Amino acid sequence: MFVAKSIAKRIQHMPKGRPFHGSLFAQSGSRASVNKALSRLVKTGALERVVRGVYMRPKASKYTGTVRASPLAVMRLMTEANGETVQIHGAEAVRLMGLSTQMQVLPTFYTSGSTRQIHVGNATVRLQHASKDRFQHAEGKVGVALTALHYIGKKALSFEVASHIQKVLSEDEFETLQTCHMPNWMRSALILVNI
Repeated sequence: MFVAKSIAKRIQHMPKGRPFHGSLFAQSGSRASVNKALSRLVKTGALERVVRGVYMRPKASKYTGTVRASPLAVMRLMTEANGETVQIHGAEAVRLMGLSTQMQVLPTFYTSGSTRQIHVGNATVRLQHASKDRFQHAEGKVGVALTALHYIGKKALSFEVASHIQKVLSEDEFETLQTCHMPNWMRSALILVNI
């Protein structure tokens, strides 16, 4: 009973509509007792189970009714809890680098974990397993550029594309990009624009 009261008290101070992972309460008691306490709070309506292991305090809006958790926030919580590294997908990286205007229909990210889909209400986020070289400088501008180059591929990587990426990055970022682990075809293209 102490575990349930402790968790209920902490939850009262958490913002409504912001998802959190159940592991946040790992120090409050055994895994079984924490899970039981969270389940009881869901039954009473004090919490909403977003997906397995992720909860939030319900939030209502006078315009939309019940506020749903952000699928991207849920994905971040789940991958952090699993110790996974996440990077944006190559298609999104190409758009962020200004090399395409196409938007992803299904938000997709590379992950060091298993390939899977996370469903939050009607929304879906796709996680695609990728090799470790895709996670260099993850979530930074250099990592985005590297991901874009991988996605563009050997056949489509031209002098113009490499030159554009050089212009988008600062001098320091471009130098950092050149020190990344990458295939020879990619390195050669970056060396050519730096001559």
